[in-house]
Amino acid sequence: MGDSAGNDKLVRDFLLLWERRDTEQVVAACTEDAVWHFRPLKPIVGRDAIRAFAQKYADIPGGPYEIRLQVATHRVVMNERTDHVTHDGKSVTLATCGVFEIEDGQIKAWRDYFDTSGLNAT
Repeated sequence: MGDSAGNDKLVRDFLLLWERRDTEQVVAACTEDAVWHFRPLKPIVGRDAIRAFAQKYADIPGGPYEIRLQVATHRVVMNERTDHVTHDGKSVTLATCGVFEIEDGQIKAWRDYFDTSGLNAT
């Protein structure tokens, strides 16, 4: 089991990797059977599927992902973020809540809950 400070750093570093589109390091930070679930999309299960998903975004600017509040325990990290992303070629801002389950120093599950009204903003 990890400690809360280590898990806090793991998730902060992981979001920076995702923001930089460092696919291989993003994948390496996850367990073999990790589950990503960006609601309302379907869950992405396993490293191969995570890699394929992440590679789709390799040329699309990411972030910044501004963590507003983050709490960490020995097995769960939760944060409230403002995500600045590119959607359909436009910059959008999404209010996001993320839940990360940690196992042996890696991300076992990542679930994000979005306020999708930002996708429809003009």
